[in-house]
Amino acid sequence: MNTDKQFLEIEKNLEDENQIIAERRSKLAKIRQIRQPFPNHFKPIHQAALLHRQYDSIDKEILDPQGVEVCVSGRMMLKRVMGKASFATVQDGSGRIQFYINNEGVGAEQHAEFKHWDLGDLIGAKGLLFKTMKGELTVHCTEIHLLTKSLRPLPDKFHGLSDQELRYRQRYVDLIVTEEARETFKKRSMAVALMRAFMITHEFLEVETPMLHPIPGGASAKPFVTHHNSLNMSMYLRIAPELYLKRLLVGGFERVFEINRNFRNEGLSPRHNPEFTMMEFYAAYWNYQDLIGFTEQLIQHLAEQITGSSQVVYQGKSVNLAAPFERLTLVQAILKYCPNYNLAQLGDPQFLKDELTQKGVHVDANPALKHAGVGALQLALFEETAESQLWQPTFIIDYPVEVSPLARASDTNPEITERFELFITGREIANGFSELNDPEDQAERFNQQALAKEAGDDEAMYFDADYIRALEYGMPPAGGCGIGVDRLIMLLTNSANIRDVILFPHMRLED
Repeated sequence: MNTDKQFLEIEKNLEDENQIIAERRSKLAKIRQIRQPFPNHFKPIHQAALLHRQYDSIDKEILDPQGVEVCVSGRMMLKRVMGKASFATVQDGSGRIQFYINNEGVGAEQHAEFKHWDLGDLIGAKGLLFKTMKGELTVHCTEIHLLTKSLRPLPDKFHGLSDQELRYRQRYVDLIVTEEARETFKKRSMAVALMRAFMITHEFLEVETPMLHPIPGGASAKPFVTHHNSLNMSMYLRIAPELYLKRLLVGGFERVFEINRNFRNEGLSPRHNPEFTMMEFYAAYWNYQDLIGFTEQLIQHLAEQITGSSQVVYQGKSVNLAAPFERLTLVQAILKYCPNYNLAQLGDPQFLKDELTQKGVHVDANPALKHAGVGALQLALFEETAESQLWQPTFIIDYPVEVSPLARASDTNPEITERFELFITGREIANGFSELNDPEDQAERFNQQALAKEAGDDEAMYFDADYIRALEYGMPPAGGCGIGVDRLIMLLTNSANIRDVILFPHMRLED
């Protein structure tokens, strides 16, 4: 369709919608002359899904004579007027049920008024359950009330809300008309509740730490900046709660977790959103091996509870979430998924830079890579080559020290840290490590980050003097992990885009 035709079609749709809105406003004005059009006295007692569960299996001949009285409300999604009788399909928060309206049940005057109500209106009814000749559970209404007048038309029932951007912008409409969207967010809520219960069962204490930070810390990311008027100081929206949670380990809470909102002033993509949800947890006397086992248990538990199996299907491909997950170093992963490389090449900094340049990574123009060592260059090459191929759950372990400023270095190899990242379907799901609790080592790591920031790396960390002071009081050996809740929900609900699992994702302003 060319641009002119698209414009004409949009213009016609707007004209049609405006006409419908005008007609509905006229109806509302007439109702106002008679009574309050938005009453709040009606109290539903029953839900559609529970009624179906209880009575669907009962035969018409047995159900009808029982005279089961019900009281239901919801949004009118379908309507059929057939002279002396009318039918409406009403949707509440649990599902749908059919209403039957006739003069004998509600009276001729009320029935006549109902005929002028519109799809999208919220209505409530009392009546008796029966089954139609086709066996559909139905409420024979003895009372019916208009509870809320809908002024805007719902999307066409056959095509639904097909514009993906409109679904994100107008999630309230998407939830009305798209059952899959409602199920996705019910599963999200269930997953978060299960995650919380799992942590509490394992003796973790749920805590809340600040959303506004005087120093952005806990991750390498570009922060959002705001201003605190009373304190007259710049502050930053949290990029991670890590440093506050580890302060609690110093204070004596040995197992803590937080399901938190983080903010990173970075790009948008099908797997990135600047505002996102993480769960971070920290346990004294754990190391990264303990974290790996615990993370496997948690993810497998969520999969079995949400999907009914540890074998899930994502975008048409199987994912096996039964532990144990594969474990590879950066170099092992690159060699496995890119067999054209050899070990000697991956240890050569110039070769790594040349390969990255060929893949479109401008090493010399990137402050984080311009003076990087072999480890950071290997990580960059891994991200360009192997990461997207890690479909089955895989722990990438033993990250270089230079890209892990908060992780404890290995006792056997000081060039690497006791750190892992978990990848599933080519996406990072979790990041964890044995915590660095040596205050002098941490201070030196912060100094290196500060130098990198001065050199132009705006994602490098700041020096956090108070955190160093906390470590100087003594933090027990510990392990900590962050799990990306949004990406995990994408996997468990087979959602292709991170915006599909965020109720109100940020969008550019409408034209």
